[in-house]
Amino acid sequence: MSTPTILVGVDLGGPHFDGALEELGLLAQTAGMLPVARVTCKRKAPDAALFVGSGKADEIKLLVAQLGAKEVLFDQSLSPGQQRNLERYLELPVNDRTYLILEIFARRARSHEGKLQVELARLQYLSTRLVRRWSHLERQTGGIGLRGGPGEAQIELDRRMIGETIKRTKDRLNKVKRQRQTQRRQRERREAFNISLIGYTNAGKSTLFNALVKARSYVADQLFATLDTTTRQLYLGAINRSVSLSDTVGFIRDLPHGLVDAFQATLQEAVDADLLLHVVDAANPGYLEQIAQVQRVLKEIGADGIPQLLVFNKIDALDQHHQPLQQEDAFEIDGVQTPRVFVSARNSSGLHALRQRLATIVQGTEPGDTPADSADRIAADLLETTK
Repeated sequence: MSTPTILVGVDLGGPHFDGALEELGLLAQTAGMLPVARVTCKRKAPDAALFVGSGKADEIKLLVAQLGAKEVLFDQSLSPGQQRNLERYLELPVNDRTYLILEIFARRARSHEGKLQVELARLQYLSTRLVRRWSHLERQTGGIGLRGGPGEAQIELDRRMIGETIKRTKDRLNKVKRQRQTQRRQRERREAFNISLIGYTNAGKSTLFNALVKARSYVADQLFATLDTTTRQLYLGAINRSVSLSDTVGFIRDLPHGLVDAFQATLQEAVDADLLLHVVDAANPGYLEQIAQVQRVLKEIGADGIPQLLVFNKIDALDQHHQPLQQEDAFEIDGVQTPRVFVSARNSSGLHALRQRLATIVQGTEPGDTPADSADRIAADLLETTK
């Protein structure tokens, strides 16, 4: 049964405020919550104690009583102190966007690596919130001549246990990362050309992946349907050659830094790619902001210098007046003209043109190219075909 939840967003004057809280609502539904109300307000800075201030907190408390809400969810990250104060004030669980994304990732991870990555991110998040989640660990008054008490010792014990678990999890992840590096070196020795599908979550990457390689990756109209990287061989008949195609985790606005760090092994597929297929939901009104968010994450993981081919997906969802006039053109990203192909992965429209473009790009590379040489050749080819 879905948990009745009140969504809260605070406009602090930043560029990414979601006034309708639409994405937070989608995330909440993905996590099994039922948004029953949306509350927004504008502040110059977060309130130190309650983030929203006492007046708005009273409004939220009244809504909780009226609607029978069981949880309050904030679109921004809360400090442990703010989270604790809000829970005491509202008398029900209060969580933030970071916690919500971690919960979704924990439910969706399937592979051993994915589970390890999620566990590490959750432990790192949890380690800062011991004082909030375990009220029985608060400092207790000791007897004569004693300082603190068993509660204080228990907090330190739990912190040490979490710290040791984080260390063990990092060691296990490093082992997985070394295994992936070995697999990548084997692909390099086979002179494999590596393509990674990237894009904002729910842009249709997995649907496109399945359509191109006839795979059966999990597909759903929801955020973060795919968390684990899947790699398959894509045969390009025009040049009689196969390339490696990887489906990676989707990006999202304000992706928690802990997740970027924890998912480094998965995102490494994008870093080591020869070409990035940047999939965009053409039917989403906010696709420009989503492209910008993907570019930010690529820069964060050191993949911003890899050549990109834009794939504007879901053209079947566009009305007649917004259908593309041609199958291919160019689109400007950060001042650079980037080639673009329009497709519908769901009904296979435009996939032949995409395969032809990929064949042209792959044919332009030469065996023995270094990654830099390969990137230069691909970039030159892409630039030439967009003129």
